[in-house]
Amino acid sequence: MKPAGVTEAAQPEVVDSGDQAASLTRPPLLILDNVRDFLDGAGLGSGDLEWERIGDGQSNVTFRLRRDGTDVVLRRGPRPPLPKSTHDMVREARIQLALAPLGMPVPRILAVCEDDSVLGVPFYVMEHLNGTVLTDTVPPHLDALESRRATSEAVVDTLADLHSLDVSSGEIARIGRPQGYLERQVARFASLWDVNTTRDLPAVGRLASWLEENRPESQRDSVIHGDYRTGNLMFALDAPPRVTAVLDWEMATLGDPLADLGYLTATYADADEPFTTMELTPVTRLPGYLRRQELIDRYQERMSLDLTSLPWYQALALWKAAIFSEAIHTRWLRGERPGDTGFGAAMEHGVPQLLDVAERLATRLK
Repeated sequence: MKPAGVTEAAQPEVVDSGDQAASLTRPPLLILDNVRDFLDGAGLGSGDLEWERIGDGQSNVTFRLRRDGTDVVLRRGPRPPLPKSTHDMVREARIQLALAPLGMPVPRILAVCEDDSVLGVPFYVMEHLNGTVLTDTVPPHLDALESRRATSEAVVDTLADLHSLDVSSGEIARIGRPQGYLERQVARFASLWDVNTTRDLPAVGRLASWLEENRPESQRDSVIHGDYRTGNLMFALDAPPRVTAVLDWEMATLGDPLADLGYLTATYADADEPFTTMELTPVTRLPGYLRRQELIDRYQERMSLDLTSLPWYQALALWKAAIFSEAIHTRWLRGERPGDTGFGAAMEHGVPQLLDVAERLATRLK
C-alpha cells in the first residue's frame, strides 16, 4: 500500500480509513477502505489497493488504482461544497456511456457511485488505458515531422467526427438542449464575474456586451466537448498517430460545434501567434505541427460550415477562460488552494492578457 507521504498536519489527500478522515479538518480525496469496499461490490479486483494521482487538474481529480485483477482509474470532483451544476461526475460518466456505442473513442465506464457517503462526492471508475497525452514534451514515436503533422490532423479529424454525430435521437439527444446555447453561455458567464473577482477589469463587461450584440446564428446542433484541446486527447503508444481516447467530458452538452473549434484554435499553441496562458500543450509551437489556420482549413473541409464568425467563437472562448481563471485566482488569494504553487498567482496577469487577446479578436469582426 502506498503511504500518503505527508504528515497529518499537512492534511493528506489519501487516508486508509473513515476514522482517519474524520480526524482531519480538510476532507481527503480518497479513503482507501471505502474505495476497496466499492470496488469489491463492483467486482473489480481483490486485495490491497495501490494508488497514484494522475495529472494536476485544476478542478476534478483523477487517480489510478491497482489491485489483483484490475487496473482502473477513479475520477471525482474536488472537495465539497461544490457550485451547483458543476463537477457532475455521474453526468460525465453517462455522456461517455452514450458516446461509446456511436464510435467515439472514450474510456470504458466500469462503475458509477452516486453515494456521497463513500468519498464525500459522487465518482466513477473507468478502464485504465495505456497511451500518451501531449503536454510540454513529445514522445519519440510521435516526434518525426510527419508524425507531428499527423498528430495535429488527428486532433482536427476527431473533433469533426464528434461534431458529425447524429444528435436527433437516442441517449445522446438527452445530454443537453442545443436551442439557445450561445445566448445561455454569454449570460451565464457574465453573471459569474462579480461573484468570483476582487478587482475591476472593464474589459469583461465590454466583451459581454459585444458578444451578445454580435452573437451569430448556430448552423447545426452537435455534441460539443466544452474543453476540446490536444491535452485532453490520448494517443496510441505506437505509430502512426491516432487518438485512442477523448478525456474530460464534464462540460459536454449539445450546442453549436463552432464553440469547440473556437476554443481549440484560440488556445492552440502556434509559433506564428502571441502566447496566452491557456496554451496548455506548448509543443505544437514546434515545426511540423499544423498552424492554427491549417487546423481551421482542415475542419472546414470536413464540416462545410461557414467560418466567417469564427473570431466571435474564439473571443467567447478566451473571455470564458478569463472568467473561470479569475475564480481560481480569487480562491488562491483567499488561501483556498493550498496545493497551488503557480497557476493561481499567475492569473493576476494571465486574466488581463486573455481579455486583451479576446478584444483583439473582436476587432476582426468590426
